[in-house]
Amino acid sequence: MAFRIKPNSWVYASISIVTLCLAFIITPVNASSPVQPTVVSVSQSTNQLEQGRNLYQAGRFAEAVTIWQTAAQQYRIQGDRNHEALSLSYLSIAQQELNQWPAARQSLEQSMKILSTAQPAADAIIWAQILNTKANLELRTGQAEIALENWQQAQKYYEKAGDITGSLGSQINQAQALQRLGFYRRSKQQLKIITQKLRDLPDSEVKVSGLRSLGLALHAIGDQQSQPILAQSLAIAQKIDAKNHLSSILSSLGKVASDFQDPEAALNYFEDAQTAATNPNETLQARLAQFKLLVDYDKIEYAISLAPQLKQQLLELPPSHSSLYAAINFVATLNRLKNPEQVIPRQDVAQLMAATVKSAQQIQDQAAQAYALYQWGQLYRRTNQWSDARELTQQSLNIARQLQAEDIIAQSAWQVGQLYKQQGKRPEAIAAYTEAVQSLKALRGDMVAVNPDVQFSFRESVEPVYRELVSLLLDAQPTQTALVQARELIESLQIAELDNFFREACLDQAQQIDQVDPTATVIYPIILSDRLAVILSQAGQPLRYYFTPKPQAEIEQTIDQFLMTLNPVSNTQDRVRLSQQIYDWLIRPAEQDQAFHNTQTLVFVLDGKLRNIPIAALFDGQQYLIEKYAVALSPGLQLMTAQSLREKNIQAIVGGISQSRAGFSALPDVELEVKQISQTIPSSLLLNQQFTSQALADRLKSSHADVIHLATHGQFSSRLEDTFLLTWDGQVNVKELSELLKNRSGDSSKAIELLVLSACDTATGDDRAVLGLAGLAVKSGARSTIATLWPVKDRAAKILMTLFYEQLRQSHITKAEALRQAQINVIRQTDFDHPFFWSAFVLVGNWL
Repeated sequence: MAFRIKPNSWVYASISIVTLCLAFIITPVNASSPVQPTVVSVSQSTNQLEQGRNLYQAGRFAEAVTIWQTAAQQYRIQGDRNHEALSLSYLSIAQQELNQWPAARQSLEQSMKILSTAQPAADAIIWAQILNTKANLELRTGQAEIALENWQQAQKYYEKAGDITGSLGSQINQAQALQRLGFYRRSKQQLKIITQKLRDLPDSEVKVSGLRSLGLALHAIGDQQSQPILAQSLAIAQKIDAKNHLSSILSSLGKVASDFQDPEAALNYFEDAQTAATNPNETLQARLAQFKLLVDYDKIEYAISLAPQLKQQLLELPPSHSSLYAAINFVATLNRLKNPEQVIPRQDVAQLMAATVKSAQQIQDQAAQAYALYQWGQLYRRTNQWSDARELTQQSLNIARQLQAEDIIAQSAWQVGQLYKQQGKRPEAIAAYTEAVQSLKALRGDMVAVNPDVQFSFRESVEPVYRELVSLLLDAQPTQTALVQARELIESLQIAELDNFFREACLDQAQQIDQVDPTATVIYPIILSDRLAVILSQAGQPLRYYFTPKPQAEIEQTIDQFLMTLNPVSNTQDRVRLSQQIYDWLIRPAEQDQAFHNTQTLVFVLDGKLRNIPIAALFDGQQYLIEKYAVALSPGLQLMTAQSLREKNIQAIVGGISQSRAGFSALPDVELEVKQISQTIPSSLLLNQQFTSQALADRLKSSHADVIHLATHGQFSSRLEDTFLLTWDGQVNVKELSELLKNRSGDSSKAIELLVLSACDTATGDDRAVLGLAGLAVKSGARSTIATLWPVKDRAAKILMTLFYEQLRQSHITKAEALRQAQINVIRQTDFDHPFFWSAFVLVGNWL
């Protein structure tokens, strides 16, 4: 069937399609594949350990907890300290799955205390298992550095015990911990080494499991090598007839294909996974994945036939963690449809959720119970059964608060807020929305609460919470308190988007930017469903607020049309008309209010599609905005502190590629650009063959340069995988690049003051692509970043960049003013006066 590509193809309640790996290798800790307890070969008295493991693998965690608690008690009575410790380690794993974090930590601490005093000394394999469990707990509670140390220790014990596969598993986990810590190049190097080690192993089920685990780890960090690694795992599984692995590998390949927006391949994988299934759970997960894929791509006619089968199978399965979340995700997918009744009768969905809540109570899975109540409440909200919806959602919220499960609190509090809003109860709605936002903020650096079976989609379940609360706060005549809160929310949303882009918390050190420069005005345009709101912030002044009543669709259509007219062959009158329209929305009301009387620099914290337009090119009817004010962009009010380049001698590292390389076209004027810049300011030059990632890393490490200028192909995208910079030896992912650039040796005095990327562009048609630019600007630790929103003729770039550095050398001139003067010079004194050639250059970050 032909699919129509649509964004966010894998969203909201992401079906946990991965069947957990049951091999002896310790699988990597990621959203798809939590750590599994490894069974140690011991005497016949380990029956209860084995029984608990079977219950754990069946998703019956509460029962596993009971069994392992009993086992620990019996081993204590028998004086078997080693197996008492092992039982407690297993117990901690199950408690982690039930969100029982204090209990999980207590079990683990007790286990390690026993093991350290055990006589005879514990086997190396037992120590390895317990350290592995500890590392898993530390990573899931935000302690990546401690997790890394524990996995390194676990690896040594596995190697001491001669367990090669256990060693490889712990190394995969170490790579993920390195990612969390921001050591992307080290992580990638480690994964490459592991890949080679796995390839050198003879074909076996262990190798199949190891490659699948590796593929999932690579996918979790956005590495496109995940697909070939998983394909290799599949090929070996087929070769050695490892039928019990086929379905889970095929499902993993389907998930990867779906994430890379290849729905036809994904559907084929999911169908093959269903055919290869060796148990009812695998069959169910494959069908669920197909159903969700069809719904995501608006192929409802094909999804209709699957729904009754799924509903019946879900009702028949015995209660377990996996069956509960399968039901929850099935209903979550239905709840996203405009008309779920065309797929399955509403009363059947309510019956399924009622059964799911009852089953969750039966197996003591409170998190699943809270999720089920939330989805059940959402079903009733959609059908205007307000009272029932409130009651169910409030029950979900109460359970979530008891569990301190921030992800469930965020969803349920949001829904409670929506219900209050619908009833016209504004203060109650604001309180509920505020609780939801606080929980979302708590999730930033604390991955513990993010359930691997119910994944957030940023656009569908994070961003709207912020925007709807901002809209509530800005209704009627907002007070200063409401304006401050609205501004902070937009700031938080910007940071949350960057966190979502990098898949980790981004910003650590910050300074209020409206306290940096008293001659700057910070402008926050906010696109809401029914208006374009603008908040102005100036040092020592009350916040100002303006708004234009316009439907969101009309605002975004105007922005899209303006972007199209920036092509030099487009109609000039259309460009001027649309540019003036946006100017009238963002700038004119404040100018008429004489708000910019003492302003030299306008700093924009842009929202949504506004990020993609060149603010400098807005036209007031007589002149461009850049001819009146210096312009800078900021990811938010919180900005890295900065020294002014006006007060120090500039030293630069200048690199670039002028020749055709890796399928990218030649940039002949780049050679002239980098050579002229090198003559303008003291520089260390890396051109063409010299410009490798390692050479750049070495130069950055050994140099005290405060300006890094890179003229080469690159792309910014809302997809981490598609945001990169081209070096002579290949593409450098934005995460690796940020690691190269970030505060050399952790010494903030060596931080980069200015990073310039003069030949990069944003991904075509990607309305969130500037996230890649903003993300790099923040994550690299560079105080300021200059980059282009689209590919600019390299001769125009050479002229503008040369002028910029000449201006920057002048005393008492800011980076923003230097860029402004260069752009004005290009407008008035060259043939490149059209905005296409000069307005693509934007300054992100500190403008001083």
